[in-house]
Amino acid sequence: MSAQFPSYRGTMKYRCLSCSSTYGIDSLLYTCPECKSVLMLEDTNFSSLRARSGREWRELFDARAASKRTALRGIFRFYELMAPVVEEQDIVYLGEGNTPVVEASPALQAKVGARFAFKNDGQNPSASFKDRGMACAFSYLRALVRLQGWDDVLTVCASTGDTSAAAALYASYVGAPVKSVVLLPHGKVTPQQLAQPLGSGATVLELPGVFDDCMKVVEFLADHYRVALLNSKNSWRILGQESYPFEVAQWYDWNMENMCIFVPVGNAGNITAMMNGFLKLHYLGIIETLPRLFGVQSHHADPVYRYYAAPEATREYAPVKVQPSVAQAAMIGNPVSFPRVQHLVDRYKAIGGERSFQVIQVTEQAIMDAMLEANRHGHIACTQGGECLAGLQGAKALGLVDESEFSVLDSTAHALKFMDFQNKYFTNSLDAAFGVTPKKELQNAPELLLTEAESATLGESGFVLESCRRIAERLQLSEK
Repeated sequence: MSAQFPSYRGTMKYRCLSCSSTYGIDSLLYTCPECKSVLMLEDTNFSSLRARSGREWRELFDARAASKRTALRGIFRFYELMAPVVEEQDIVYLGEGNTPVVEASPALQAKVGARFAFKNDGQNPSASFKDRGMACAFSYLRALVRLQGWDDVLTVCASTGDTSAAAALYASYVGAPVKSVVLLPHGKVTPQQLAQPLGSGATVLELPGVFDDCMKVVEFLADHYRVALLNSKNSWRILGQESYPFEVAQWYDWNMENMCIFVPVGNAGNITAMMNGFLKLHYLGIIETLPRLFGVQSHHADPVYRYYAAPEATREYAPVKVQPSVAQAAMIGNPVSFPRVQHLVDRYKAIGGERSFQVIQVTEQAIMDAMLEANRHGHIACTQGGECLAGLQGAKALGLVDESEFSVLDSTAHALKFMDFQNKYFTNSLDAAFGVTPKKELQNAPELLLTEAESATLGESGFVLESCRRIAERLQLSEK
């Protein structure tokens, strides 16, 4: 069974979340042609999947986990639940998905006072969770190119770094006629993240301002020019990111009882995918209980937190002007997927109860300290992973997570992408706008044992002897 590509084909439609209009998928749509609201993709034949029991689905997905068939090795292991219209020949696989869930070290769990694990999505090909969405979006795009006979496709995205890296990587793999252009906020992307799309051969264009400013530009481009938008307004991106909740559920043998999931909100695409993914699993009987979801936002970029912190009767969504955040990928003041969040929260709470969805606000200080604490205990958490750990600590302090619960924290990117923030923390050179004061016990720096001048006078044997003497003295070593 695992060796065969699925025979099921769904009937996919774009559905507008405001006016409920539906549209076919034979062209690229990002907003409703009628009312300009955001869209979600749905399989209008999805209910037919209930003909197979939850147990049968679990067995099928578990069997596929051992498949060596390229198209089923990554996120499309869950083919029927995501984009069941893409043919095997169009599926793009670069090693995305199946990222490890690593339980926090005993010392870190004791320090935090909670049981938890990181899911290291930084171990995707371009070193972030965005590869999940790109694998699905580019597979669909590849199918359109083949079916429509397009000879020139320009993909475009706005980015704080991770989206551009993923988009450029997948575009370079697919190749002609697909080309990649990325728009970045000047000076707001780490050198490591800037190097990635450049290395993949993308055209990299910079604009003044922040991510939200770049997003306005690419939205206008998508509305008025022939380009393929790859931000999370692209509904195919959201489908690919649903593989994350599927993998979490599978890793824990499909048992979500007493489980909490922490995810940074950012542009709200990931938390949308979390809710929709878990709702699909529950609808099909693959899981019996919905896990509790905690969105986490920095106090420097927190429109979703502010919305849900207000009394329900007085809630009114308003974008915020962001301040600099070390959780750079989440520094978004007007998440394009917020309408999707609103649409799904009521459904999620109706099944999981009022406590099943919450948003936590954390400080920049807490984010940096949590990231460093995690990595000092053997993890590879990025600043967004630090944001999730800070969220868990905040939720615990508020009494929102109890001792019987186990939490999975989304570390969305690899720690190496954010080394600049770590190094600036160590050297106390973070801009004052971040509002972070380094803790001495978390700082670290190299120590020079011998100067070049000293080394030049010692000779080879003298260099070794003097170096060892100083190391022994520094570390208080005892002779044998």
